[in-house]
Amino acid sequence: METTPVLPRTRTMSGPMLQPTRVLFVCTGNSARSLLAEAVLRERGGPPFEVHSAGTAPKGVHPLTTQVLEAAGIPTAGLTSTGLDLYLGQAFDQVITVCDDARQVCPIFPGAAAARHWSIVDPAATAGTDDQRLDAFRDTLAIIEGHVADYLAETAVVGAARAST
Repeated sequence: METTPVLPRTRTMSGPMLQPTRVLFVCTGNSARSLLAEAVLRERGGPPFEVHSAGTAPKGVHPLTTQVLEAAGIPTAGLTSTGLDLYLGQAFDQVITVCDDARQVCPIFPGAAAARHWSIVDPAATAGTDDQRLDAFRDTLAIIEGHVADYLAETAVVGAARAST
């Protein structure tokens, strides 16, 4: 996983919030991985984060994306598959690519204060039975939850260090 420093615009949970940290997740189809990441960070990160996702070639929300999120108790209201062009020219604190193809197409996002890459296999490309495909989405959600937990821990440490200076 490659990263550049995260520079959140929020203080620690005990300090005043200046403005939300804007995060954009990018993948090719914006049908699974980036939407899973958007929903997980929005749920786990809460109000200190303004979270979006987009695709370089959006395909629509995959039905198993919403199914696994709902089964995990993560809200899906408002999840839509959008194109990356919607966000061009906007400033983000962090742009996270979640697939290798998107990273190649969008290695540098204008307006991003920092960028990182999570190489995650596309569960929508899984062949097999319905149960095998559902398992692939569940596995992907678990991987993303781990990345998001690490990201939140990192931003809390960086935010606390900035708040103390």
